[in-house]
Amino acid sequence: MIDTSLIRNFSIIAHIDHGKSTLSDRMIQLCGNVSNREMKEQILDSMDIERERGITIKAQTVRLDYRAKDGKTYQLNLMDTPGHVDFAYEVSRCLAACEGAVLVVDASQGVEAQTLANVYQALDNDLEILPVLNKVDLPAADADRVKQQIEDVIGLDASDAIPISAKTGVNVDAVLEAIVGRLPPPQGDASKPLKALLIDSWYDAYLGVVVLVRVLEGSLRKGQKIKLMSTDASYQVDRVGVFRPKQEMMDALGPGEVGFFTASIKEVADTRVGDTVTDERNPTSQALPGFKPAQPVVFCGLFPVDAADFADLREAMGRLRLNDASFSYEMETSAALGLGFRCGFLGLLHLEIITERLDREFNLDLIATAPSVIYQIHLTDGTMMEMHNPADMPDPVRIDRIDEPWITSTIMVPDEHLGGVLKLCQDRRGRQKNLTYAGSRAMLVYELPLNEVVFDFYDRLKSISKGYASFDYQIMDYEPGDLVKMQILVNAEPVDALSIIVHRSRADARGRTMCEKLKELIPQHLFQIPVQAAIGGRIIARETIRALRKDVIAKCYGGDITRKRKLLEKQKAGKKKMRQFGKVEIPQEAFIAALKMEEN
Repeated sequence: MIDTSLIRNFSIIAHIDHGKSTLSDRMIQLCGNVSNREMKEQILDSMDIERERGITIKAQTVRLDYRAKDGKTYQLNLMDTPGHVDFAYEVSRCLAACEGAVLVVDASQGVEAQTLANVYQALDNDLEILPVLNKVDLPAADADRVKQQIEDVIGLDASDAIPISAKTGVNVDAVLEAIVGRLPPPQGDASKPLKALLIDSWYDAYLGVVVLVRVLEGSLRKGQKIKLMSTDASYQVDRVGVFRPKQEMMDALGPGEVGFFTASIKEVADTRVGDTVTDERNPTSQALPGFKPAQPVVFCGLFPVDAADFADLREAMGRLRLNDASFSYEMETSAALGLGFRCGFLGLLHLEIITERLDREFNLDLIATAPSVIYQIHLTDGTMMEMHNPADMPDPVRIDRIDEPWITSTIMVPDEHLGGVLKLCQDRRGRQKNLTYAGSRAMLVYELPLNEVVFDFYDRLKSISKGYASFDYQIMDYEPGDLVKMQILVNAEPVDALSIIVHRSRADARGRTMCEKLKELIPQHLFQIPVQAAIGGRIIARETIRALRKDVIAKCYGGDITRKRKLLEKQKAGKKKMRQFGKVEIPQEAFIAALKMEEN
């Protein structure tokens, strides 16, 4: 077993695009884990979609052996974490398994909203934080201003923050020296019974479920009988190993070490993140506190365009669920769209990533319904039901009140765009809680209904601030709201997928906007199509798609007018009949585009 004083466990945390994965690449290169021939950018990002978008979705771990200037060889367990707010639960899991965190701040952009959120998570876990200023090679970099900002906004001493360029590799060795010198080693007793924290698990087609653990006490050996404390299930360990970033098998993992094991576990659902792994014969007396399970905040229906693809969709969902425990789904049926699934996501980026993976990896054509949040409906008989889908809304006569989820959001924005952002938050029924300044940037704290944020708030915020604003949020609580269900009727038929829950004060404007949009998006048919928005039995907006006129008299050359009149009468009668039975084809892009709110 390695001496625990030579181990350092740390996460790299930062806002999106501040250079976490690039810094990991340089560290891996410096420690000689990967030859120059095998080295590629974002080496820890394994999914194609991560590499294309340049974002990290899954947190990744790697063990590095670093020979420090004091002549000792240290074992560094590095965890590269995502920066996007939707994947904040990945960050919280990694921080629980570390003693320190490297906080990367872009020397040209400064402190952003997600930087704050991640620092507060790290401080909640009592971690030692090491500030690093990245991108100092850029012309716009201003290290002194950003140091001051870190001290003003976060309250961390940034006087010895290390200026680096992860892209060119400048000064990265100083970060490794600081990790060894300034971050504390793990504590743990190898003679005690095994106690290990389950950080993550995923499915491997050859090995079954691979479980990532951080050993706190005792040791985890090959062939050992272990028990998962939350489910009381026992397994025999087949393999024990570490990632460097390739898998490397070991005989055992000791206190303070991070590694993986396989134990013929069939389903990822059997391994709960945050669970305690212990020895079956000699268990530890007290389980670890664990994590709260990831709570889905956005719900959306996914339906196959071709009903025959339903079985393939069900299989694809099952396989995605194997590698993403935060994604949940259940079957549902819709009058307009047939059989499909109601899925829960952690946010809109998560929704986008899952639908893109279904399209790429499983070749499925899908229709996604309007994203909605969970409402709590209090009925007149005193019971409370949760509503995930607007189509399930009970009769308004039975409803006493509807509660909707609210969030506390932190927005960092340059001073010149502040007015536009304040107006956006007011328009979305926000309540201002705080407004402070750090240099020329304002930090806004707003309470907002999640329903107003969930669709395109982030896009609007980015366009108003020319891309400079950053946004982060936490779920706060449920509050009563004056909410109604708005239905869209196309040719007098309700379209389930376009039903939404809106605040009564905004229903008319929202209905008008959606009808206008659908008028542009639905192609013309041979008959006139009314598009209406309705609340209950009351129509609040209407647009009419004009009929496509086929020229039936084109083939009549001169001659008697009665011939032409006869053809026109026949066409008129045909259109009337068509109008009665006419089925309207709504293209898929119309569903998504109709729900995006355009605000002038």
